[in-house]
Amino acid sequence: MAVDLLLGLQWGDEGKGKIVDVLTTSYDIIARFQGGPNAGHTLEFEGNKHVLHTIPSGIFHPKAINLIGNGVVIDPVIFKKEIDNLAPYQLDFSEKLLISKKAHLILPTHRLLDAASEAAKGKAKIGSTLKGIGPTYMDKTGRNGIRVGDILATDWEEKYKRLTQKHLGMLKAYDASIEYDLKSMEIAFSESINALRQFKLVDSEQYLIEAQREGKKILAEGAQGSLLDVDFGTYPFVTSSTTTAAGACTGLGVAPNKIKEVYGIFKAYTTRVGSGPFPTELFDKDGETMGRVGHEFGATTGRSRRCGWIDLVALKYSIHINGVTQLMMMKGDVLSGFEKLKICTAYKTTSGVMDYFPYDINSGIEPIYEEIPGWKEDLTQMTEASLFPANFQAYIDYLEKALETPIKIVSVGPDRKQTIFR
Repeated sequence: MAVDLLLGLQWGDEGKGKIVDVLTTSYDIIARFQGGPNAGHTLEFEGNKHVLHTIPSGIFHPKAINLIGNGVVIDPVIFKKEIDNLAPYQLDFSEKLLISKKAHLILPTHRLLDAASEAAKGKAKIGSTLKGIGPTYMDKTGRNGIRVGDILATDWEEKYKRLTQKHLGMLKAYDASIEYDLKSMEIAFSESINALRQFKLVDSEQYLIEAQREGKKILAEGAQGSLLDVDFGTYPFVTSSTTTAAGACTGLGVAPNKIKEVYGIFKAYTTRVGSGPFPTELFDKDGETMGRVGHEFGATTGRSRRCGWIDLVALKYSIHINGVTQLMMMKGDVLSGFEKLKICTAYKTTSGVMDYFPYDINSGIEPIYEEIPGWKEDLTQMTEASLFPANFQAYIDYLEKALETPIKIVSVGPDRKQTIFR
């Protein structure tokens, strides 16, 4: 059985959690393949709002198995809090949640290194969530990391102390000083490690191989967005992992020829949290309206998201590098009330007009826009595509033609019921 992928095509916050939640009824296994607690997947149903950071977004469905893959980095303290917060829902984690032994652990000192590194950058900071993600991936690629499977080893304490001492030595090299109480951090960490040992820790790649042989339907869930990919994103203002389709192969042990559908999620406009270039960013009333109506605040950081018009140059780029087969458009309802909508179709640069995503968009980029009429109707109560206002349907048609990829799902609100299949 093939594996389907679900990816964000912008700078994150596209609404991946909601769509995974909606699609889970069609899948046996939801597998998270990269990122860490810097992700914030928001689900809304039955009047309740849930934000998941490490746990896959299919956890609320009774039959789906949820797998945290080897490409994920896990902070045991945050993970335990997430589990504790879900206690009122009486979920059977012993059967529904599996964790790869090859996933790497975020230590307390990883978080300290993250904070010290960001503070030392001053005005050049990249907007890190300060969750220790970057230093953990650095230890992984530097072959110094500690994996989930190590907590079962007899020399676990020795491995932990050795890496912690190395980190404390590194902290002394930073210009910026930070205050911390490592002992109290380690108490919470130790308690969380004990809790982590109670879960099913598996050889996740073998589990997925066997699941495919048995004909199980698998959906691979990404975190962050394609434009934050460490290779193909707006470097250095990126995350530390591979957020594109290739990351599902390395983050789960899935062979490329086993991938079938690639679902690409995008907002009807564009947002970004933290630092980094953003060609279509708005600093006017339109941008303020998008942020206010769309409740654009980071689910993990709480920071206000920067807002701007949709960028087709960046979207086409993400579609191509991921091999997207179907599109899903989120938050079309937020654009209700705009008299005119702007669509970025190319960039004006010092090297001329570009209709592709260049190496560097940090400076000298001016978006070239086309305008189309907006709509005033409230979309949030609509239950089928035939009810869409003519101008909203024209917007969808324009995007489908320009992106050369079908838009199969349109979201008109945060609740799982406000999801329209086309």
